[in-house]
Amino acid sequence: MAGVMAVLWAGALILVVTSVKVVADNIGVNWGTMTSHPLHPRIVVQLLKDNGFEKVKLFDSDPWMVGYLAGTGIEVMLGIPNDQLEFLSQDYGNAKDWVKENCTSHLRKGGVNIKYVAVGNEPFLTSYKGRFLKTTFPALKNIQKALNEAGLGNKIKAVVPQNADVYESKSDKPSDGVFRRDVKAVMAQIVRFLKENGAPFVVNIYPFISLTMNSKFPSDFAFFDGGHPIQDDNIQYNNVFEANFDTLIYALKDLGTPNLTILVGEVGWPTDGHKKANKNSAKKFYDGLFKVLASKKGTPLRPGEMDVYLFGLFDEDTKSIEPGNFERHWGIFDFDGKPKFTMDISGKGGDKHLVAAKGVKYLPKQWCVLESYASNQDLIGQQTGWACARSDCTALQDGASCSNLDPDRTVSYAFNSYYQMNNQDEDACDFEGLATVVSKDPSTMSCRFNTQIKVDGATRLSFAQGAVAAISSSLTLFFLL
Repeated sequence: MAGVMAVLWAGALILVVTSVKVVADNIGVNWGTMTSHPLHPRIVVQLLKDNGFEKVKLFDSDPWMVGYLAGTGIEVMLGIPNDQLEFLSQDYGNAKDWVKENCTSHLRKGGVNIKYVAVGNEPFLTSYKGRFLKTTFPALKNIQKALNEAGLGNKIKAVVPQNADVYESKSDKPSDGVFRRDVKAVMAQIVRFLKENGAPFVVNIYPFISLTMNSKFPSDFAFFDGGHPIQDDNIQYNNVFEANFDTLIYALKDLGTPNLTILVGEVGWPTDGHKKANKNSAKKFYDGLFKVLASKKGTPLRPGEMDVYLFGLFDEDTKSIEPGNFERHWGIFDFDGKPKFTMDISGKGGDKHLVAAKGVKYLPKQWCVLESYASNQDLIGQQTGWACARSDCTALQDGASCSNLDPDRTVSYAFNSYYQMNNQDEDACDFEGLATVVSKDPSTMSCRFNTQIKVDGATRLSFAQGAVAAISSSLTLFFLL
């Protein structure tokens, strides 16, 4: 398993019915907003409440968006994008201002239940080549100091979500876990600081990435139903999630903090954009995960209840696809807030659909498709590529949900994707005279041609501004999720 396990350590997880709560207190969800047509925060917060989610993790701190969480009691982890780390590390006054504007202002009676501030997101990814190595820890210290001086230190803890690639195993065994040599010194500082301040270590673990990074990786080891176990002395690991988690514990032990609390900040399975990313596999993964969480058995080295945030809430059609086309399909809900498949979040055999988003409004039921008489193949190919470069064609990739469309319908999918992303503007369905608007849905059994949701001006403006502020964070999200 040596070759197979080499990738394991690189980085490789709600429903309420009248009176019965089925979402455990230890399960939260990530709310990402890298999308062309975001749902209004009011709708999203209602969806969280309808499905019993009591914890949510954000990637920025947009006050307009955060404000809708006031009075709900939902526990919130605010986010600070990586591109703000230098600013916050250079001057303590900047951190004080950030805390005042993004924390203190929300903590009135009936305000927002802020529990954590995520200082950066996966800042030590190998792909960043040390870009945030010198600014992350100073920013962390400044934010926590500002929280303490504001009298919030006992309530709100500053943390740094890390990708699992910050640690590795020197062999196939979790017991040989250590932090990467290039980040070990700063990680030693960070984990000691977290311990001193009573803050947890936040780690993002993705078995799907372990599976897709190596064609020889055993598929069953990415799930929770056993197969290809790892034997580490007297401990047997039957899945990559638990093996990865315990590798972190050994790495923490190596730095003298073996008992540091651990939160799993992101874990999940995508549903499109890759041959192994589909709804059946996602359901299988989540079913196994929820059973493990419900059992409260934890891992061999850390028995008991585990705290996790599912990744993510919705599909996000503007995320970078550099690591893979699956990056836009991590949601347990579609872009419009419809549940993708039944889930048993209780882990006790209660398989049901989550509650869909309420009050969602759509653009007219019309689609942009290739004209039946269009025959200039060179122009068609050129316009198809142009449309895909400016919209979302990830479902057309090999092995994805729309990969088996006939050539004409494939072109139509690309045209419609651009048309919908541009709010069904008349000029967005021209393509040098190759396209036309139709009222008959061109979707197939396996491939959905979307009609986009309506987004009011205030929502679009706020999220557009947030996207500019969080561009560095979006880069972080797409690498090794």
